[in-house]
Amino acid sequence: MNDMTHDGYVTEDGRQIGGVMMEMKNITLRFGGVVAIKDISFDIREGEIRAIIGPNGAGKSSMLNVISGFYTPSEGEVWYQGATRPMMKPYEIARQGVARTFQNIALFEGMTVLDNVMTGRLTKMKSGLLSQAMWWGKAQAEEIVNREQVEKVIDFLEIQNIRKTPVGRLPYGLKKRVELARALAAEPKLLLLDEPMAGMNVEEKEDMSRFILDVNDEFGTTIALIEHDMGVVMDLSDRVVVMDYGKKIGDGTPEEVRNNQDVIDAYLGVAH
Repeated sequence: MNDMTHDGYVTEDGRQIGGVMMEMKNITLRFGGVVAIKDISFDIREGEIRAIIGPNGAGKSSMLNVISGFYTPSEGEVWYQGATRPMMKPYEIARQGVARTFQNIALFEGMTVLDNVMTGRLTKMKSGLLSQAMWWGKAQAEEIVNREQVEKVIDFLEIQNIRKTPVGRLPYGLKKRVELARALAAEPKLLLLDEPMAGMNVEEKEDMSRFILDVNDEFGTTIALIEHDMGVVMDLSDRVVVMDYGKKIGDGTPEEVRNNQDVIDAYLGVAH
């Protein structure tokens, strides 16, 4: 069990995890008469890999949408970096350092890999439309910086050989990697991954797992992910929160969650 303190904790492999970056306080989310999330609280700490798991229909994607600012909770508060987060548009939250990938790939199929990854830099672009069109002065300097950052990400994720390839021509596993590249291009403090392994074969899952660990280790990026592959979750995560029918039924280290009877019952469908 991790020795948790207000300032963080040390993982079993000796990594130092920092204090609370984001906290979900008594979050409830309703759609009309349907309660998608019911009174859930948990935190995400700086530098950790935090998994959100549960059976289909548990409310995981809804929770990720609350974290990313796409949904506003019906009740409760989202705290980010020590302050209550007001109602904000997704692009405003992106500017605060939150980036995400999607369960269903959301790329520009007709554009090249390089151009898709460049769109991840939009929140970093400050120059006006005219100067960008003429490519002079501040816009030119800004473009050079953005290109350098994008090329670093492309090298990091080992997709140099497809950088000029239209995304629509790529196999599924590489599209998922390009989407991760676009999110990383924004230099996020908090990276949200919605089922990053979905639809992948074993080799693709191994590659993606390695990249997620490398992003966390080399960039120090805090990661929150939804994933159905329990083997991946247990291997990657520092802590896991478990949802079922919109409620939280478990929260702790992978080992603690693995031995939680409520979690076992939810996944195996066993009633006691």
